[in-house]
Amino acid sequence: MRRFRSLTDKGGSGDAAIDMSPILDCVFILLIFFIVTTSFVEETGVDVDKPQAASSVNLDKNSILIAITEEGAIVYGGREIGIGGVRPLVARMLQQEELPVIVQADQSVKSGLLVQVIDEAKLGGANKVSIATAKRRQ
Repeated sequence: MRRFRSLTDKGGSGDAAIDMSPILDCVFILLIFFIVTTSFVEETGVDVDKPQAASSVNLDKNSILIAITEEGAIVYGGREIGIGGVRPLVARMLQQEELPVIVQADQSVKSGLLVQVIDEAKLGGANKVSIATAKRRQ
């Protein structure tokens, strides 16, 4: 019995089909790999008018984003957490992974409230706390 048949062989069945299941398996495995390895950034959920700075640089997207609105509300993930919620939030997030904290404060926020939020984040275990700014237009 011959192991391989030539293309000009007339004796075999005329329907040749390609088995697609191994290709689909590879595609699904790649899809799962990319879903698992993708890191999702959780936005603050509020619009903040950030102050402008000429020395503004882009920071790592994978960070803890805390916003302070114009009214003085402290927001994380679209919900208000208040000043008392900053320390436990940062401590809980840092248990999973060492992340920087970025405070997005509205430019009309009082400096005392901003200092309190930074202090609470540091007491929660954050080694690096940054203030988000907009790039100054020249």
